[in-house]
Amino acid sequence: MSLTVSKDLLDQARAGEVDDEAFVACVRDSLPYAWAVITELVERRERTGAEFADNTVPPPDEQARGQLLRCLASDSMRGALERHFGMRLAFQNCHRVAVFDPAATGALAEFVTARSQILNQSPELVDC
Repeated sequence: MSLTVSKDLLDQARAGEVDDEAFVACVRDSLPYAWAVITELVERRERTGAEFADNTVPPPDEQARGQLLRCLASDSMRGALERHFGMRLAFQNCHRVAVFDPAATGALAEFVTARSQILNQSPELVDC
C-alpha cells in the first residue's frame, strides 16, 4: 500500500474533494523517506538559489527506494507536493529526483530528455 490513510481523510474523500494540505500530510506521514529527500532538495535549492537541486544518493534500502518510487510515480502525490512546495519535480530512476524552480524551464527540459536519462544510467542501477 502506498499510503496509510486515516479514517478522517477517507471520510473526506468519500464525501467529496480532499483538502490538499490533508493529502500532503498523509504523504508526509506515510512516505517519510521520500518526504525527507524532497524537503532537503527544496531547502537546498532555495538556499543556493540554483535553478534546481537533485539527489544522486541511492536510497539506503528497498523500503526507502519503494517510498520514493511510489511518491513520484503517482500523479496525485507528485502534483500535491509540487503545489505544496511551489516547485516542479522530476524523476530519472530509483533515486535521482530533482526539484526545479518553476521558472527553470530550460533546466527541467534538459533533465527530462532521453539523453539525460541515458547518461544517468549505470550497471548498478539496472535493478533499481
